Amino acid sequence: MRLAAYQFDVSGDVKKNTEKIINAVVKAAENKADFIAFPECAISGYPPTDLASSKDFDLKALPAVLKELQELSDAHKITILVGSIAFDETYVNRAFLIAPKRDIRHYDKRALYGWDSENFARGNNDGIFEINGLKVGVRICFEARFPEYFRELYKENTDLNVVIFYAVSDTDETDKYNVLRSHLISRAAENVTPILSVDAITPFQSAPTCFINASGKVLKELDRNKEEILFYDFEKSELNFGELGRKRESDHLLGLE
Repeated sequence: MRLAAYQFDVSGDVKKNTEKIINAVVKAAENKADFIAFPECAISGYPPTDLASSKDFDLKALPAVLKELQELSDAHKITILVGSIAFDETYVNRAFLIAPKRDIRHYDKRALYGWDSENFARGNNDGIFEINGLKVGVRICFEARFPEYFRELYKENTDLNVVIFYAVSDTDETDKYNVLRSHLISRAAENVTPILSVDAITPFQSAPTCFINASGKVLKELDRNKEEILFYDFEKSELNFGELGRKRESDHLLGLE
């Protein structure tokens, strides 16, 4: 499966965000991508950085955007993972999964703190989806800091995990970037499962847009703070010696033997 991830300057302007998302989907399709991931809250902007609160997002604008993305997905045979504020009895931080000729599915962020807990309710679904014959786990931003959210995916034997971020800083905090990068490397290696991640880029990007293999090796990574699309050709492969050892011990510790 050819993967793509688009990092860009997410804003509170839904029209501007949508134009960038659409252009990226078309470019990804032209480059034969089967799947493209966008940052957390890529459609709506993230509160309170881009808009005062989740209540300031025009929810009436969302169905039209999703309809347009569904039409693009159908036309180009590409699956789209994109974040937005959404409302389902209460406001949630949602990742929409839009696949060709399928109903839209979603995952709602569960790890909430600070601004998130002020603007959203905790989700309750598992974030595991079938995409092009692969079992794919989805996680959102803050969840990358917690091994438990990825152990859930390990127990379900996901083939690939995708993490969408809105992790930005007002100053150039390379240490924060390196910490989040190291978390992703650990989540990939300890669960013997590749990870694709994507982040917003302004004012300063604090998480990587990259692909990490099941051994925790970063195989491709975009430059920080630069609008760009990452492409990576992913094939499910047999585990190597070290990966088999980690899986064996994990299965023992989790009682999965």
